[in-house]
Amino acid sequence: MSIARLSIIIFLISFLIYSTHAVAQEYSLEDLQRIALERAEIIKLSEEELFISEIQKDKAKSALFPTLSTFAGYTKYIDEKRSPAGAVIQPDHSISWGLRLDQAMSLSGREITAFAIAKENIEKKRYDLEAVKEEYLFNVSNGYYNVLRAKGSVEIAKANVDRLIRHRDAAAIRLKVGEVTKTDLLRAEAELSGARSDLVIAENNLKLTKALLARIVGINGDFNIKETAQKKEIITDYNFRALKEKALTMRPEIISMKHQKKITENRIAYTKGAYWPTVSIEGVFMRRDESPASPFLIKENIYGGIRLNFPFFEGGRRKAEVKEAEALHRQANLIYEDLKKTVGLEVKDAYLDFQTQKGVLKSLKDRLTFAKDNFNSVSRQYEFGLVSSIDVIDANTLLLTSERQLTSATYGYQLSILRLKRVTGTLLENL
Repeated sequence: MSIARLSIIIFLISFLIYSTHAVAQEYSLEDLQRIALERAEIIKLSEEELFISEIQKDKAKSALFPTLSTFAGYTKYIDEKRSPAGAVIQPDHSISWGLRLDQAMSLSGREITAFAIAKENIEKKRYDLEAVKEEYLFNVSNGYYNVLRAKGSVEIAKANVDRLIRHRDAAAIRLKVGEVTKTDLLRAEAELSGARSDLVIAENNLKLTKALLARIVGINGDFNIKETAQKKEIITDYNFRALKEKALTMRPEIISMKHQKKITENRIAYTKGAYWPTVSIEGVFMRRDESPASPFLIKENIYGGIRLNFPFFEGGRRKAEVKEAEALHRQANLIYEDLKKTVGLEVKDAYLDFQTQKGVLKSLKDRLTFAKDNFNSVSRQYEFGLVSSIDVIDANTLLLTSERQLTSATYGYQLSILRLKRVTGTLLENL
C-alpha cells in the first residue's frame, strides 16, 4: 500500500471520528423530561425529604419495643473494713454487671399515635415529591417550547431576509431602467437592514433559551431538540366542572394537604396524651463479685418492677401544647380550603387559555394563508409596475406578523395542553 493511499485512509477515519463527536445530541421532550427527573437537584432534595420521613417512622416504631441494655461497674475502696468478729463489712473492691430490660408506655397510647403520625408523614412527603416533579416537568416543557418558538422565530427571520433581498434586487433592477425612483431602493435597503437586525436578535434569543433549557434539565454541551408530535387524545372537548373535580382529586398538593390535616389531628391526640400517666416496666439480671467476699453477699439477683409516673403539675405546659396543636389543626384546615380555591382558579385559567389558544389557532392559519397569497400577488404586481414599494413592504409586514403569531400560538396551544395536565395533577401519568 502506498504512503499516499495510507494517508488518505487515515484522514478519512479521523474525519469520520471527528464528525461523529461533533454532531450535537438531539433530544425530544420526553428525553428532556426523563433527564430532568434523574438530575434535578430540587427533585433529589424532595427525595431526601421522603427518605428522612421513612427514617422518622423507624424512630417512632422503636418506641413500641422494649430497650435491652447491659451495664458493668468496678469499685475500688480505700481500705478494707471488718466487724469485730472479723466479718467483711467493706471489701477491698467489687465488680458488678448485668442485663436490663425497660419498657415505658403511656396509658393514652401516645407512642402508637406518634407512629401513626410518622406513617402519615411518609404519605405526605410522597405526594410532595410528586408535586415537585410535576412542577419541574412543566418548567422543562415550558423551556422546551420556548426553544421551539425561538427556532421558529429564527426561521421566520431568515425567510423575511430572503424576501426583502429579492425585493431589494427587484427595486434595483427597476431603478436602472428608470421605472422607479431611488427612494424605492433606499426603502427596500432600510427594511432589509431591519430584517437582518431582527435575525441577529432572534439567533441570540435562541442561544439564550437553549442555555436556560440546558440549566433546567442539567445537560452540558451543544444540543438540538426535535419536535414531538402532540397526542390527539387530549384534543377533546373539556368540561370545566369535570376538570376541577379531577384536580381536587388528583392534584398531589391537595392530597398532601389532606395528609397534613390528618397529621395535625393526630398531633392533638398525641399532646392530650400527656395528661395520662406513664407506666414503666423493668426487668433486671445482676451479678456481683467482691474481694474479699462477705458471707452475706448475693452474687446473682433477678428482679422486676413496675412504676406509674403522673406529673400532675408542669406550670401549664401541657395545656399550652394542646392549644398549639389545636391551632395548627385549624391552620391546616384553612390552608386546605384556600388551596382548593387556588387550584380551582388555576384550572379555570388553564382551561380558558386552552380554549383561547385552540380558538385562535385556526384563524391564524387562515390569516397566514391569505398573507402568503397577498404577498406573492403584490410582489408580482410590483415587478410589472402595478403597485408601489410601500405596498410590497406592507404585504411583507402582514406576512411576517402572521408567521410570528401563528408560531407563538402553535406552541402556546401545545403548552396549554400540558398546563391543563399539570393543574389537574395528571402530568406524570404519561411518564
